[in-house]
Amino acid sequence: MKQAIQTDKAPTAIGPYSQAIKSSSGTVIYCSGQIPLDPSTMEIVGSNATEQCNQVMNNLKAVLTEAGAELNNIVKTTIYLSDMNDFTAVNEVYGSFFTGTPPARATVEVSRLPKDVTIEIDCIAVID
Repeated sequence: MKQAIQTDKAPTAIGPYSQAIKSSSGTVIYCSGQIPLDPSTMEIVGSNATEQCNQVMNNLKAVLTEAGAELNNIVKTTIYLSDMNDFTAVNEVYGSFFTGTPPARATVEVSRLPKDVTIEIDCIAVID
């Protein structure tokens, strides 16, 4: 059994997927990739990786909040960048969202992202 997580404080899915899925035990949350969309307008926020990363992290935070978790519950993220030259800028923004030990992470450059944004991040969170 699994529970779909849905909040209007994060962008609605632009395809056949859930914003997140909570495990039947209620302790693991799998968040779909978030891109820098404003949840109220569904328009892209920001013109550079710094601004877009900030919106992505806020979107992830909103989904996790709806699931009963917070950013510090994240144990693993994957960051998808359209240009690895944005790595340093993204690191600065990304790191500012974690007050404790940051999660495990992979960062990869991809040829293209939905709506031609510069960044997408997905995550797995665990609630104790």
